[in-house]
Amino acid sequence: MNEVMVTKRKRFGRAAVILSCAILAQTFSPFLHNAKAAEQVDLGLNVNAAVLMDAETGQILYAENENEPYQPASMTKMMTEYLVMEEIEAGRMTWEDMIFTTEHAADAIGSGQQMAEGVSYPAKKVFELLSIYSGNDAAVAFADHIGGTEEQFAKMMNETAKKLGLSSGTYFINSTGLSRRDMGKYAPTTLEGETLLTALDAAKLAQAIVLEHPEVLEFTKIPTLKFNEADAKPMVNWNWMVEGNKDNPNFRSYAYDGLDGLKTGHTSDAGYCFTGTAEQNGMRLISVVMGAESEKARFNETRKLLDYGFNSFEKRTILSAKTELPDLKTVHIPNALNQEVPVVIGQGIELIVGKTEQATPQLTANVYPEDQLKAPLKAEDQVGTVKVVYGDRTMEVPLIVTEDVEKAGWFRMLMRGIGGFFSGLFGGIVGLFK
Repeated sequence: MNEVMVTKRKRFGRAAVILSCAILAQTFSPFLHNAKAAEQVDLGLNVNAAVLMDAETGQILYAENENEPYQPASMTKMMTEYLVMEEIEAGRMTWEDMIFTTEHAADAIGSGQQMAEGVSYPAKKVFELLSIYSGNDAAVAFADHIGGTEEQFAKMMNETAKKLGLSSGTYFINSTGLSRRDMGKYAPTTLEGETLLTALDAAKLAQAIVLEHPEVLEFTKIPTLKFNEADAKPMVNWNWMVEGNKDNPNFRSYAYDGLDGLKTGHTSDAGYCFTGTAEQNGMRLISVVMGAESEKARFNETRKLLDYGFNSFEKRTILSAKTELPDLKTVHIPNALNQEVPVVIGQGIELIVGKTEQATPQLTANVYPEDQLKAPLKAEDQVGTVKVVYGDRTMEVPLIVTEDVEKAGWFRMLMRGIGGFFSGLFGGIVGLFK
């Protein structure tokens, strides 16, 4: 497996630095192929493409046809949700801002159709419509509000896709995922083709939402909710698998432990699609299926993916932060007040591994050359690296000092120099008589 990259994630609730095993598509392949070769995984999925990812590390646990672009239908709205959350985080929009319903938004066909033309609604209410009921009207209203026009917003979506490292196979022409022909007179004139998304990119986009904007899951986990209090019936979440449906006799058989998102999608061109996410025993997985044959099938195929993930893999602590190396307890810093400085491993490692996998981490320290080790230093400053080999995976973590390192004064350095001189001289004289 390729080297683990160290990345920072915002607002994830636990330690700030997360070891990420392969955020880029090319990094996934070695792990994926090794896993399949070793276990001969065949889930028998009847879909165009599928992916199973560990949300925290980005490890791919299963994939089929993951790099082939397909129309994603309303899974497109994950990017719309991401951009809305970015606006809120940046302070350019609040949940209390009023979102105006343009003619375009009110005319949007398909799911939604709750917003009346010319009427403004609180952004939070519109986001509920977008994330729970997959409202096309909500998506277009946000696009008009943020981008000025949906076409301009789609260009923002494509720019953001590049920033997130999504592949060139992913491309957006609108905020909804509707096919061009279904957009009618609102079809874009400067963006060609159709919206396309690979299953791998869908998983990576979902990962960005889960890690950077986990509050989205507080919306997507809601089974039913009224858009207006006066409505006779509530909006029903298109995601039948949310855990909250365990009490719903209509969807009880689909409800899945720990599942709280993320986005369904369907058009005649895309088939039935679903990006799901569930957390069990401290491990959050992201699943993607594209092109399932029916509404029920997309959830049944998703269950196969998630069951495989939770039954076959576990999060394992490979190395704890602040661990002392048995063969390297100190490093020598020539100009330090106390020249032998205690060091420890500065970064822990957690991996998703097969439950039956057994391996012992092999550690190799690489201390910076002495001419690069200069006092003063602050506690946790890096003085080298530690190569960690675990099974077929190779990682690198920092080697750090445990305490502030004070620089020796000029007089002490002078005495050291004099002492070193006489020590060398005496050693030379003794050598003459050997």
